[in-house]
Formats: sequence, structure tokens, C-alpha cells
Amino acid sequence: MTAIVNVSLKAGVLDSQGKAVHHALDSLHFNGVADVRVGKQIILKLNETDKTKAMADVKQMCEDLLANTVIEDYEIELV
Repeated sequence: MTAIVNVSLKAGVLDSQGKAVHHALDSLHFNGVADVRVGKQIILKLNETDKTKAMADVKQMCEDLLANTVIEDYEIELV
């Protein structure tokens, strides 16, 4: 089983990297972009076959290590 974890800054947290990308896109004349937020994606190959257990394990991984839950949100997808 594979877990895909998408981590992004919470709404209201300044995304300086996103602002830099947005500015660069403007400089390249891509003027149709209203805003940019940059995040990260973590792909985990799991040995677990029980989806409920896998989801609980990955959630704990996010809470303990993969995301800074003070300023970041995360979404988990099991495939």
C-alpha cells in the first residue's frame, strides 16, 4: 500500500516561497496567476495491508514528524 501525504502551510501563514514563485511567474509574463502556495508531497510505501491501521499510522507519522502542525496542514491519501 502507498500513502501520499500532502503538506501545506495553513491559511494565514505567510508563504515566502510561494510569493517568490508568484513574483517569478509575473516576471515571465504569466499574469493569470492570482496566488501561489508551495507545499511538499511525501510518498510512503507501507507494508501494512489494513487500511484503517495504515491511516492511523500515517496520521501519527504526520503528527510526530512529517508536518509541523502548528503552521502546516496535511492530507493523507491511501492508494
